[in-house]
This record gives sequence, C-alpha cells and structure tokens, in this order.
Amino acid sequence: MMAPQKVQTLHRLLSTLPIPVAQRLAKAVEVDRLTGGQALPHEIILQGLRPNLRGTQGTRVASPCRLFCTPFEDLFASGPRRAKSQGAISRESIGPVWTWLEQTLLPEAMAAYVSDCRAALLARDEAGALARANEFWLAAAAAMSEALTDDAGRAKAKAQLGSEAIVADAEEMLRLLMIGPEIVELQKLIPRGLPSLSEPILLELRGLYERVVVRVPDAAPYVAVITMHRLARPWEALRLPRFVARQQVDTLISATDMGLVGELLLEEMENYLSVICSARHPQFDPEALSMAVAGFAELSMGLVKEVEVRRYGKWGQRLIKARATAAECLDALIGRSSREILGSLPTQRAGFNGGPRVPDIARPAPAEKRERAIRYADLVVGCRPFAAAVSISAALDAAEEETVRELCTYNEELLRLLRSIGPETRAGAEDALEFAAQLTSRMLGLSEGEYLRRRGRAALPSAAA
Repeated sequence: MMAPQKVQTLHRLLSTLPIPVAQRLAKAVEVDRLTGGQALPHEIILQGLRPNLRGTQGTRVASPCRLFCTPFEDLFASGPRRAKSQGAISRESIGPVWTWLEQTLLPEAMAAYVSDCRAALLARDEAGALARANEFWLAAAAAMSEALTDDAGRAKAKAQLGSEAIVADAEEMLRLLMIGPEIVELQKLIPRGLPSLSEPILLELRGLYERVVVRVPDAAPYVAVITMHRLARPWEALRLPRFVARQQVDTLISATDMGLVGELLLEEMENYLSVICSARHPQFDPEALSMAVAGFAELSMGLVKEVEVRRYGKWGQRLIKARATAAECLDALIGRSSREILGSLPTQRAGFNGGPRVPDIARPAPAEKRERAIRYADLVVGCRPFAAAVSISAALDAAEEETVRELCTYNEELLRLLRSIGPETRAGAEDALEFAAQLTSRMLGLSEGEYLRRRGRAALPSAAA
C-alpha cells in the first residue's frame, strides 16, 4: 500500500503527461493487470491517468471488471457528490460492489468468470469474453437483487458496501445488468458522440425500448438515459419519449417513465447554474465561468427546442427560475466590468486648470488590479455568444459600449503621448502600451490589439530620439 502523500505525488506527475503518452501507459498497465502482473499499483496509476483519458477516443484494453461494467458505464460520474442521483453512478462504487460480489455474494461464480474472461481476452476472443460477461451479468443481478430484497438485507449490504449511496448505486447497476444485451445493442447503434438522432435510429430505439418494457419494466427509462449520454447534443434524447408517447408538451412527457431524461438535463443545467452563482467579485475564474454559461445556455435552449415547455409545468417553472437566477448573478458581475477594466488604466488631468484626462504612464495600476481587469474582459467576451440565451444582452451591450468607447479614447491619447516622451519614461510607456494592447485584443479582437502595438512601436522611436 502506497502512502497517501506518494499517491498524490504520482497522480500529479501522471496528470502532466501528454494524452498520447497517457494512452500508451494506460494500455500497458491494463495489459499487465490482465496478465496477472503484481509489481505495479495498477488502480493507482489508472486513477492518476483518468483525467487525461476522459473524453479521448483511444483504444482501451478490456478486462473482466470493465466488461462487467459495460451495461452501466455510460452512467459513470466522477468526482465527489452530495447525494445519490438517479441516472448517475459514482466510479467510486465499482470497487465496493466488485468486492461485495467477489467475497460475499458470488465468490465461486466470480472467480470462474474472471478466469474464463481473462483467458478469452488473452486469446483475443473479445466476442467470447463479452458472451461470458453476459452470463455473469444475469447471475450478478439476481444475487444483488436477492441481497437487497428487504430492509434487513439493505442494512447488511450497507454495512458491507460502506454507505447508503453505494447501495443505491448497486440497485441501479443491477437493473442495468438485467438488460445488458439490450444495452450492448444500444451502444452499437449509437456510438459515443453521435452528432444527431435520426428517425431510423429512433425507430430502432423504440423497438428496443418496447422489448425492455416487457422484460424489465423498471429498467426501461434507462434506454433514453443511455442514449442521452452518447449524443453530442444530449437534449436530443428527449425525441425518444416524444416518439414513444406521441406527445410534445413537457407536462405530459415529464409524467412518463422516460421523463428521467428531462430531469437529468435540468439537474445538469442547475449544476452549471451553481458554478455561475458561486462566482464572486473580485476572485473568479473567467474560463470556468464562461464554460458554465455556455453549458447552461446550450442545455436551456436545447430543452426548449425539443419539447414545448409550458410556464406552469414542473420543467417550465424550474427553467424560468434557473434563467432568472443566472441572469441576476451575471448582471451583477457584468455590470461592474467596465468600471474594473477602465479603472486599470490610470489617467491624470492635463495642465494645471483641470484639463482633459490623459494616460498616466508614470503611475501604472497595481498588478492585482490589472489581473482583475483581464478577468472581467475575458468574462465579457466569453459570455457574448450566449447573451440572449441567459437574458444578459442589455447588461452586456451597455458594458461593452462604454468599455470599448473609453478604451479607444485612451488608446488614441496614449499614442499621442508616446510621440513626446523622453528616454526616462520609455519603460513606463512601453508597459502601458502592452497592457492597453492586451485589453484591446480581448475586447476588440487580436488584430486590433496587434495594430495598436504596431502603431505604438512606430511612435516610440521618435519619442526616444
């Protein structure tokens, strides 16, 4: 067992690896684990590589555990969670459930499955390994279902698994294990990142859904949920409940068993909302905030596009409230953006009788103030494509108009000043020019920022002469 400090150090090192290197290392570790290697801490290494591998399309080595997880792998959620959510299974639950099956529920069947599956994989018989996993899915589901039949069984399982949330994950796993063959069929029908859900695919999904309804009714909603996780535009999964129920209105769709898709989309949208609402002046991450705004806008627009969201319905009320909250939080930040950006450009009165304000190159703004101005400029630009979707167009237009107007005036005054400076103020002038160019690049585009730099460099030599 590695010490926690060494594990953290190893994870930090692994997180810096380029993605191709991380993929090759992960494959080598998985092959070593499959062949029974004992020298490497396989799981610790793979945990450290997982952030680099998330979202990549590299080929992973199959293993008995990975094949066992096939029916519910699309529901995996990483990171800490406050409570169990239906339709999301924590990766941290895999180990306890696997150990529960291995040591308590099916020790002999598990040992046979691992041995048979490993032999098939080493012989490169992936179809045979999947068929063996299919048999084990049903046995594992039956054993888990029997163990969780009553309150006494749940209490015992909680003691063995470690928490009520893991027990709930195990219950969700067993439902999906029971329809493992149908899920494999669905995964072949819809590869990860499918650009759009066409009508021929919808027809096949409806047939698959109807078969699951007959065989395992409690698992039927997951047909739409897994579809959602495999689409490039997840809100298009709402087309399946629309297609099955022949309804367009959210109040009717939300009442069906596949209303779970809409609930999960709204929950994800509200997760983005929590990131937006947690942003506070003066410290916030403009990149993370802009990504949250983008995710929130795409999901809210996608929901409205796919179903008729009624104001009085459950989904409609949540959507209206979320949009209003997002707009209020963003308005507060964007409303002060012009003040923060322009306040980082020191000026002074020209002459002795209260003349116009001109750039003060002898008194640059503190580094903290400049960094804050850059963050606000990045926020304004990052929110620009989604202004209408989150109802911040008015605040954004006002902030941009004032900022751009005053920034352009400042730039012209700075260029005029550069032509008359002496050698002793050249360093301050160059610093002011570079910072003004950075703000200009963000607010008006890279070409405008570079144009300002060229004009400034052309003015400086004569000023230094």
